[in-house]
Amino acid sequence: MQIKETGFEGLVELIPNVFYDDRGWFYEFYKDSAFKQFGIETKFSQENLSFSQKGVIRGLHFQLPPFAQAKLATVVSGSVLDVVVDLRKGSRTFGEVYVCQLDSTRRNMLMVPEGFAHGFAALEDSIFFYKCSNVFHKPSESGVLWNDPQLNIQWPVAEPIVSEKDKLLPTFEKLLRNSVISRN
Repeated sequence: MQIKETGFEGLVELIPNVFYDDRGWFYEFYKDSAFKQFGIETKFSQENLSFSQKGVIRGLHFQLPPFAQAKLATVVSGSVLDVVVDLRKGSRTFGEVYVCQLDSTRRNMLMVPEGFAHGFAALEDSIFFYKCSNVFHKPSESGVLWNDPQLNIQWPVAEPIVSEKDKLLPTFEKLLRNSVISRN
């Protein structure tokens, strides 16, 4: 497995070793000891799988402490533009956006630490899989508006399909004003 640093503390892209033969392919998606070699000590409590048709944007979601979630995200089928926003108090990359493409050809993964808002745009019909370090807790769910002008995310979707719930998420600035997140 290869690890790609992102410039955000704890946020890494992982590229697995895939073994091909005449039957198909095989790779280890998650192996505790291998992740520990890279300093990833996260314990996972829940796994989620979603299907999104081309043009869907989901997010930007996060859960408030003490139900914050780290996520290990990948695409089983298809391709997505994966997007995270650093919301960690005191982080040198607070408020910055990181974007990468996850796809079922490269089978790459993104390890997202607690304290990030997370979302994606389906570049084609896609099955998205992610492991979470904490269980979903509805009263702790929150998010940032997917098209927040301050974040200026360049979504590659001309006419996005966005849930009504995601259309009503607050802006980054509103979350700051309401003390949901804090710079320091």
